[in-house]
Amino acid sequence: MKRLTNKEKEIMDLYWQHGPMFVRELLEHYAEPRPHFNTLSTMVRILEKNGFLDHKQYGNTYQYFPIVSEKEYGRSSIAGVIKNYFNDSYLSAVSSFVKEEKISVEELKELIKEIENA
Repeated sequence: MKRLTNKEKEIMDLYWQHGPMFVRELLEHYAEPRPHFNTLSTMVRILEKNGFLDHKQYGNTYQYFPIVSEKEYGRSSIAGVIKNYFNDSYLSAVSSFVKEEKISVEELKELIKEIENA
């Protein structure tokens, strides 16, 4: 799955939070200064082209909705990081977290217990 830019992620976050919206409704969720309607509309169409959104047509307007869930995107992102930065090794990724003290040995033991009990 393609990685989202910061602006694309911002738009997707709004769709994940609020569900189907027309671009005008999406625009209302932005604080001032709001992006230009045409800019936002272009970005939404790019997200649709890249398989993140789809639309339903109502006359000459389109209501867009997410077809990739936030959870699916998160999983894909984690898998991409592990593939690109840890040689596709989840063991290397976890080992790196332990070495950098992002996760303690005790937390790791607890995680192993949870996995064994699942």
